[in-house]
Amino acid sequence: MPASGAVTGMLRTVSLRRRVTWTALAVVGVVLIGVVLVVHALFGVVVNRGVNAVLADRVQLAQQLTRQNVGPAVLIERVDARSVRARLVLPDGQTYGSLSQARLADPRVKRRQVRLHSAGRLNGAVLTLAAESTLLSGAQARLLWVLVATGVGALLVTAAALLVGVRRALAPLDAMTALAGRIAQGSRGGRLSPARADTELGRTAAAFDAMLEALEGAEAHALASEERTRRFVADAAHELRTPIAGIAAAAEAVLHQAEGADIEQRQRLELLLVRESHRAAQLVDDLVNLARLDAGVELRRGPVELRGLAATQADRVRVLHPALTIAVRGVTQVVDADAPRVTEILANLLDNACQATPAGGRVEVRVGRNDKVTEFTEFAEVTVADTGPGVPPPDRERIFDRLVRLDPARDHQVGGSGLGLAIARGLARAHGGDLRCQPPPPGATGAVFQLLLPISDNGTPLHRPIR
Repeated sequence: MPASGAVTGMLRTVSLRRRVTWTALAVVGVVLIGVVLVVHALFGVVVNRGVNAVLADRVQLAQQLTRQNVGPAVLIERVDARSVRARLVLPDGQTYGSLSQARLADPRVKRRQVRLHSAGRLNGAVLTLAAESTLLSGAQARLLWVLVATGVGALLVTAAALLVGVRRALAPLDAMTALAGRIAQGSRGGRLSPARADTELGRTAAAFDAMLEALEGAEAHALASEERTRRFVADAAHELRTPIAGIAAAAEAVLHQAEGADIEQRQRLELLLVRESHRAAQLVDDLVNLARLDAGVELRRGPVELRGLAATQADRVRVLHPALTIAVRGVTQVVDADAPRVTEILANLLDNACQATPAGGRVEVRVGRNDKVTEFTEFAEVTVADTGPGVPPPDRERIFDRLVRLDPARDHQVGGSGLGLAIARGLARAHGGDLRCQPPPPGATGAVFQLLLPISDNGTPLHRPIR
């Protein structure tokens, strides 16, 4: 079944220019036909009213002449004319007038019949009047042909105007097509930039530009991600090459030892095997953790007390680094977080700080509430500061990149993979927080790392608007 919202039919690609032209011509043609029919009908109504008016006038004239006791010949002479033919039948059957019986039998002839009343010969006579409609019918027919010819001419003129007008009206679509073609050929950065975005074509062009921005941004992101992945794989392969080479060399040396070889030498080689294998395993574990972060790490959130976790990690590193002073300050802060993940972040920060701090130095952990409030969330803050050489300002962001070492000799010596800070920042951001390298206070030296995590009271996140 098709996915929801997907287009499941083939798009009709009839020429839009042709479609608009034929649609407009059809509309104009229907309107012209309607106009011709209406004009023709109105002309017929006017003609009919005119004929009725003429017949009524002639009837009135005949009645007036009858009251004047004129003779039949005089009445017919006055009433019978070119446009109206008359027939007068006296009571004795005598007939006057030019109206023939055949004309009377024609159903298309408009006629009027009236009985006359007078004191003379015309008393009881029947007068029949018929309008001569030949000229009117011819005029109506000629009008119809004129209207038809005018309508056809109007259609032809409209078609010619539409061919030019539609071409100009659809020019923006041609611009979109040309831009899309250039993009398909590899050109980037082109935009339509409509002068007005409140019209149909303007909204379409603006949406087209927005789509191009999104597509080019996605393409750039994909290319950058691909480049980062390629570089990361190459760096990871390079990092794995060193412990694997050490394992291979030590194993080969063990295999080639004579039976009476020095036991201490053999133990040193076996220790080298164990150390290099642990180093390779740690690097693989870090790579797996990064892959999980990229795919979306699953967090088991709950109330986590930060000062207690920091104190536990401080006790651990005091045992490993007895020559350093490790201090934990601050107040109790509860966050909504995954406790093992937060422990991993704190352990990484403290290990790095202790490794960077020379003997007799100091590492301080401060736990408190961050003064900066986002739109809905307050943050707890854990700061880990040391008295080591510090991080140069240009490297305070680069240090969180994968497989980055500011002191390669030191990191190789302690077995660092260059992935710890990248994993720690990824875990912090997965919680909705962040991990940053901050400048030291004025007059101080060393590195300062700031961990931010959303605050929680009794396991419930605080959502407060900015005041």
